[in-house]
Amino acid sequence: MTALERRLASSLATAVDPAVAALAAHLAGMDQALGVLFYGSNLRTGSREGVLDFYVLLPGPQRELIWPRVSYHEWEFEGELLRAKVATLSLETFASAARGERFDTTIWARFVQPSVLAWQRDAQAERAITSALAEAAQTAARLAVALGPPQGDANEFWRALFRATYAAEFRIEPSGREDSILAVNADHFEGLLPLALEAQGIAFARTDAVIAPHLPSASREQLLRWWNRCRRMGKALNIMRLIKASTTFEGAARYAAWKIERHTGVKVKLTPWRERHPVMAAPLVLFGVWRARR
Repeated sequence: MTALERRLASSLATAVDPAVAALAAHLAGMDQALGVLFYGSNLRTGSREGVLDFYVLLPGPQRELIWPRVSYHEWEFEGELLRAKVATLSLETFASAARGERFDTTIWARFVQPSVLAWQRDAQAERAITSALAEAAQTAARLAVALGPPQGDANEFWRALFRATYAAEFRIEPSGREDSILAVNADHFEGLLPLALEAQGIAFARTDAVIAPHLPSASREQLLRWWNRCRRMGKALNIMRLIKASTTFEGAARYAAWKIERHTGVKVKLTPWRERHPVMAAPLVLFGVWRARR
């Protein structure tokens, strides 16, 4: 293992809340998974409230053309109802996207941030997933130095990366979102950029906290051409995923009902028809919420 992989393996092995571990094992059993990654704000806070975020990684080739498959689950653990939003895709596709071989920006930009391997089938699966996350860190790091200043502290490069990826995706993020990511995950990002550069042979000089990458002009231009292709496709790809999710999001009605009650205090009654047709049911449901709020 490289120094980067050893660092990530240690991070991925962080113990999680027993409820999270049990839910991850439950999700893995539903799809005969290789591994389940847990990430997001609940990982940082340790809270079970709200919706827990998981990526379930499967063996074999990718089943869907537009991925990942998104689903919502409610599961009881020792009398407590847990809620989870789950993205499911093949490990093969996950690793390919992490290497930057797809137009997708979400995998390497998301998984250069903290995550934990909450469940794995065996040691071989654990090594493969660790390797994929190391690839994600390397992809993110080389784009960060291509987009960032000629020299600066590590956070300047990461800021340049996150600003660019947020702008490329069909997402609305508050100004300064990249600063909050770096602030709340300071321990995770400490020393990560040099390790990710070393792992792929990108030389750099370092004076105290200042890093000056030695990225040849031709390599930088090639990276920026690749990034421009990803950037042009980013919003279109995310819109396609949203359209797909509007009709295939498993458990969408329950998820929407929970979100509405959480944010408005109005309880939405779920009928079998509303469960089967959440998109068609939405206008009447929202009218009912509006009337109840009035």
